[in-house]
Amino acid sequence: MKIVITTLFGIEALTADELIGLGYNRNQFAVTDGQIVLDAGEPAAAAALAVARLNVFLSTAERVLLQLAEFPAADFETLFDSTSRLPWEEWIPSGYAFHINGYSRKSKLFGISACQSLIKKAIVSRLLKARHLPADGQLPEDMGIGLVRVQFSLVADIATLMVDTSGDGLHKRGYRPLQHEAPIKETLAAALLRLSHFKPFSDEALLDPMCGSGTIPIEAALLAARIAPGMNRPFAGEQWPFIGGAAFSLARDEALSLMTRQAPEHPFIFGSDLSPEAVEIARLNAHRAGVADWIRFRQANVLNIKAADLPELTGFPRHLIICNPPYGERMLDPKQAEQLLSDFSHIYLEKGQARPDIRLSVITPNESYERLAGGQADKRRKLYNGMIKCTLYHYYRQRRLHS
Repeated sequence: MKIVITTLFGIEALTADELIGLGYNRNQFAVTDGQIVLDAGEPAAAAALAVARLNVFLSTAERVLLQLAEFPAADFETLFDSTSRLPWEEWIPSGYAFHINGYSRKSKLFGISACQSLIKKAIVSRLLKARHLPADGQLPEDMGIGLVRVQFSLVADIATLMVDTSGDGLHKRGYRPLQHEAPIKETLAAALLRLSHFKPFSDEALLDPMCGSGTIPIEAALLAARIAPGMNRPFAGEQWPFIGGAAFSLARDEALSLMTRQAPEHPFIFGSDLSPEAVEIARLNAHRAGVADWIRFRQANVLNIKAADLPELTGFPRHLIICNPPYGERMLDPKQAEQLLSDFSHIYLEKGQARPDIRLSVITPNESYERLAGGQADKRRKLYNGMIKCTLYHYYRQRRLHS
């Protein structure tokens, strides 16, 4: 059986690395734009456990879907017939409601609502026949009993039918009911940490000096404490008998056995923000995530945190600065946001290069960032923050001293 894992554009390789870390072989999965397809093999119980493990453990993925079928569909008749021939009675229990969603790219069938309606009609037709009900009868659906989310994709006239096993997107870890303005997605924050080569338990501290509701420091603490990001949230697959709660219980037991329960005596993760309200929200979110003892939050103006003061503030000789500064949309106006970018960057860069013992990673949609920072980044990565096209800029090479 195949499992489809969706990701934000630009971080597919990170999710692939996570799969390898979970014990899957590189030849078991294929990576394309925005998704990875994993061959979970047989039997169905192995696929069910794989679905549960991926939902619980993956930090950079958006959703986990179980693929039911794949077939050519260049016209509505073929789409209907191929869908109605599938054993939906094995996948949708009696009385369950089911919703249809999907997308089309480079296909003759591009009307999403028409495809939704046709797939729904084909499934109803199959279920009525399988349950010995009249062909023109009403199929009982009750969301109070259960809900199956059927997802379709039509790409180059190939239809793929799947069931969403995640429910809410995987970025919803459950620790952030409270958030400051313009929060960064948890999955993107986890990606920034991996792309910046965050090293827990080293001689390098992490600081987000514009932490907002604390997402980047909290994701860093979850990584350091080896707490699975989906440990404390529900998933749609638990209520779907084809996967079931037992598989998720096994995955959570595995996650529990891997946790580092003891926070370090000297925390190496720090966050600060100009807003006292944001700092209080960040502290509450860290407490909900179970990592309050791993992070030190404080109220501070980013422009008052000087590079030379960092060792005294944190107790560490080296520092990784990661942040998601305001974009000039919901917070600040574009001119103010640009000035903040420039002023902030010059604190940690000298003549456009990283100061000694400092690495800087900044994600921003501002295409003039390197000019504002005073020099070209050592590395860049195109990413999306929601629908906003951004670049992650890394500065880590030290300035050469000339005799």
